[in-house]
Amino acid sequence: MGITPSSLASIAGTAASTAIAGAAPPAGDFAGVLSSAMQQFDGLQATAEQKVTSLLAGNGQDIHAAALSVERASLGFDLMLQVRNKVVNAYQEISKLQF
Repeated sequence: MGITPSSLASIAGTAASTAIAGAAPPAGDFAGVLSSAMQQFDGLQATAEQKVTSLLAGNGQDIHAAALSVERASLGFDLMLQVRNKVVNAYQEISKLQF
């Protein structure tokens, strides 16, 4: 039993769509994809900050919603950090090539 390319494409599409909640499948060049991911991460961080501020101000904010928002922002940060590490590693590998 072999792996067909169509099954790999469906797995990659599923992984990309679930990486960040509410993310649309990226289209375009690499810089556009990174820009879109950074904007989504900024949105996650802003939402978490707003919910925590509302919780601390005593505006009836649910503690569970605030904790979930903070955890989403934390996971988003970890994802962006890993992407940065992979990009830096790829750049270092390319710079080692001799032409």
